[in-house]
Amino acid sequence: MSKMIKIALAALVMLTMSATTLNADVAKGQKLYLKKLKGACGMNGAKMATKHSQAEWEDVKGNLAEEIKSICPKVKDSALKEKYLQHYFDFFYEYANDSGNVPSC
Repeated sequence: MSKMIKIALAALVMLTMSATTLNADVAKGQKLYLKKLKGACGMNGAKMATKHSQAEWEDVKGNLAEEIKSICPKVKDSALKEKYLQHYFDFFYEYANDSGNVPSC
C-alpha cells in the first residue's frame, strides 16, 4: 500500500470516529433531556431546543444551568450537574431554531 493511501485511510478513520463522537453527545443530551428535564420543563426536547438560535445557545453556554432554570423553574439542581451540561448544550445546539434539524422526542 502506498504511503498516500495509508494517510488517506487514516484521515477517513479519524473523520468517521469524530463524527460518531459528535452524534453520541447529541444523542446523550437528548436522552438526558428526556430523563432529567422533560417533566420539569413541561415541553418536549424540540420545543426546548428551539428556545434559542445556535448563536444564542453559544452565548449562554457558560451559564447553561442558569438559562435552563430560567426557562424551566421547576428543574431540580440534581438534573443540572456539571457532567450533564455539555450533553444538554450539544443537544440544544444541534436542534436550535435556526439549525433546520428536528429531534425525535
